[in-house]
Amino acid sequence: MLVLKSAALFLAAALLEIGGAWLVWQGIREHRGWIWVGFGVIALGAYGFVATLQPDAHFGRILAAYGGVFIAGSLLWGMAADGFRPDRWDVTGSLICLVGVALIMYGPRG
Repeated sequence: MLVLKSAALFLAAALLEIGGAWLVWQGIREHRGWIWVGFGVIALGAYGFVATLQPDAHFGRILAAYGGVFIAGSLLWGMAADGFRPDRWDVTGSLICLVGVALIMYGPRG
């Protein structure tokens, strides 16, 4: 059950952080306006709160593992929102990162 909660929190964090950064990007780089930037900043702030809800109490472990989720999630977001098509190296790299997430977060500890 803790693994499911943790995975759901990683997913929520990724949606907020990647979505927030995308909104800021859209506001600035795509000239969509400051309202987009404002919503992006709010989402980025919310990401920080969601990350604190992880069942594991070790900041370094949570952030290190989240990095792998962020990498894979960023590629998926780019595919869905911007038509990005990852190549085999993008896919392979993100899968390696997700294996790292599993080892860091859910590996057996003595």
